[in-house]
Amino acid sequence: SHKAGLSPGTAVYVGEKKADDICISLIDYDKESFRREQLHSVEACAPYLSRETVTWINVDGLHDAGLIEKLGSLYGLHALTVEDILHPTQRPKLDVFDDYIYLVLRMHSFDRDAGETEVEQVSFILGINFLLTFQEIAGDTFDPVRERLEHNKGRIRKMGPDYLAYALLDSVVDNYFAVLENIGEEVEGLEDALVANPAPAILQRIHGLKRETILLRKSVWPLREVISGLQREEPPLVSPGLSLYLKDLYDHTIQVIDTVETLRDILSGMIDIYLSSVSIRMNEIMKVLTIFAAIFIPLTFIAGLYGMNFNVEKSPWNMPELSWYFGYPFALGLMAATAIALLLFFKRKGWF
Repeated sequence: SHKAGLSPGTAVYVGEKKADDICISLIDYDKESFRREQLHSVEACAPYLSRETVTWINVDGLHDAGLIEKLGSLYGLHALTVEDILHPTQRPKLDVFDDYIYLVLRMHSFDRDAGETEVEQVSFILGINFLLTFQEIAGDTFDPVRERLEHNKGRIRKMGPDYLAYALLDSVVDNYFAVLENIGEEVEGLEDALVANPAPAILQRIHGLKRETILLRKSVWPLREVISGLQREEPPLVSPGLSLYLKDLYDHTIQVIDTVETLRDILSGMIDIYLSSVSIRMNEIMKVLTIFAAIFIPLTFIAGLYGMNFNVEKSPWNMPELSWYFGYPFALGLMAATAIALLLFFKRKGWF
């Protein structure tokens, strides 16, 4: 609400503060050299602007709008781009400018201890010799890429910042598969528990997993459009040789979408199975209660009949059993015979 009414491009952070301090990390490299350090100010990034090496600057924490705006001014970012970076609920999208490309996506990671999926926004600024990434909190899925850079594995040190951006995107998409694998394992366990004992706690967890798959779907569907846009528009900052890698990345996003849709269908089916199991269980309980009620209704009638105590002398309508020596055993035997006859009848019908 504090942003309402302000002019477009105003640098205001919209979201919850998720980090205590903003951390700026730098990786600068080429074929022969590699440098990694923590920067304590935006001004420390300035010397790397004129270098011919590839510079990757990662910012953890977005709550300091002034620092983000200063960094955006240093790298010539549009005010609307800075505004989008500070708005951590952006839909994954792609904006192509004259001298840089802005890309935003959602990064998912599965917390095994809490059994939940953590989601944060990651913004990419791809320039001619630099790549800026902005994250809400410290910790990400980029450690394998950092290790490849540090140990000069593969072709990443021989390529430009566009290949680095692709490697980071590929890391995010690959982590989607890891999240889906954890969700799939939990779904299998819930299926077994659902058949054995359809407890309300299982239904709550099914709803939780379904909500997580919906969030994942909302992240992957727009990302497919972003990657398709990179292939289709062919911006000058993306080398033509990268199109084959982007096509492979696009195929991975399609696989993620298919898996998400499959899990959603399975979870929806599990909810139907739960409701059916509860309904069947309730029907079994009602059947048992109905059988007991059907047995005791005639017994209640017999007990009520002989509880009227009509014994008037010289009356043709008296109850002779009240004065009979075997009247009480006769009533009990009649009740027992009635109950046994009903049980045999129900069993022959296959009702229990």
